[in-house]
Amino acid sequence: MPIKMLVNRATSVAAVSSAMIAMSLPVQAENWRGWNIHPPGYPNTVALESFAENVAERTEGRVHAQVYNNAVLGDQPDAIEQTRNGALDFGNFNMGPMGPIVKETNVLSLPFIFSSVEHMHDIMDGEIGRRFADALAEKNLIALSWFDSGARSFYNTNRPISSPADVEGLKIRVMNNDLYVDMVEALGGNATPMAYGEVYQSLKTGVLDGAENNYPSFQSSNHYEVAGFYSVTQHLIIPECLCIAKASWEALSPEDQEIVREEAIKAAEMQRQLWVEGSRESRQIVLDAGVEINEVEDKSAFQERMQPVYEGFIEENPDLATLVEDIRATN
Repeated sequence: MPIKMLVNRATSVAAVSSAMIAMSLPVQAENWRGWNIHPPGYPNTVALESFAENVAERTEGRVHAQVYNNAVLGDQPDAIEQTRNGALDFGNFNMGPMGPIVKETNVLSLPFIFSSVEHMHDIMDGEIGRRFADALAEKNLIALSWFDSGARSFYNTNRPISSPADVEGLKIRVMNNDLYVDMVEALGGNATPMAYGEVYQSLKTGVLDGAENNYPSFQSSNHYEVAGFYSVTQHLIIPECLCIAKASWEALSPEDQEIVREEAIKAAEMQRQLWVEGSRESRQIVLDAGVEINEVEDKSAFQERMQPVYEGFIEENPDLATLVEDIRATN
């Protein structure tokens, strides 16, 4: 269940003159607005609302943060821009849509760049993660912690996918990113960028054969009702940030910056744990509904097909070659 926010209770004592007594006056609170694409009760939502509540409490109301769920403040690309220019104060953003703004984050969308979710956590919580945070800061986004968005796998209406040959000829929906198009085409499929809200009907009518996503999204979108095969390829493991607008961050005192940073890290820890639990529950729901799930234990054949994708990416972004190599060297 969503966590309710605390009310703003901040007051301060102001001395008016040596001839007058001190009196309590309300502090001008920073009223932060936070963007979130997910519905109430979702792991990210619970963590963000906990972040907002704890920040309000620990700053004694100097920062009163409110989370707006279900993308009511705009779609993700627009919300990223609003946060960059200070119209929004914070948000939980996936690094996929961040690519057009912060090109370094496109590295995180390379297929199989991470060997596991745990590998991604280790990278993003360490020195390499700080390099991504620095790149975001140059675009007026302060990344304070990294959320989990699980591992994306293929699902379709036709058959289990155990090897690249099983992808050949399938019309697969992907997010609007050339890397994802290249990924599916390297496997022999027909990549189809499409708005997420159109996928269910397209799977139902045969406009699409399949799509790719994590267990919670596969279940919450009801795609499992029309796509009966889920194949655990884990080809994309894309982190998300809890990002603060640079203007909002710099308006804080050093003391409040430390509080906000600490609570952002706690929120990420909470979100990751809730994500594990939610993924387990979603997997069981779709399994009980009759979805056939197959684990792709040996991903080497899929990974080998990605070589042209990596070569094309490095050719277009030679300055990112070292970043790619550093991540892959930690596998």
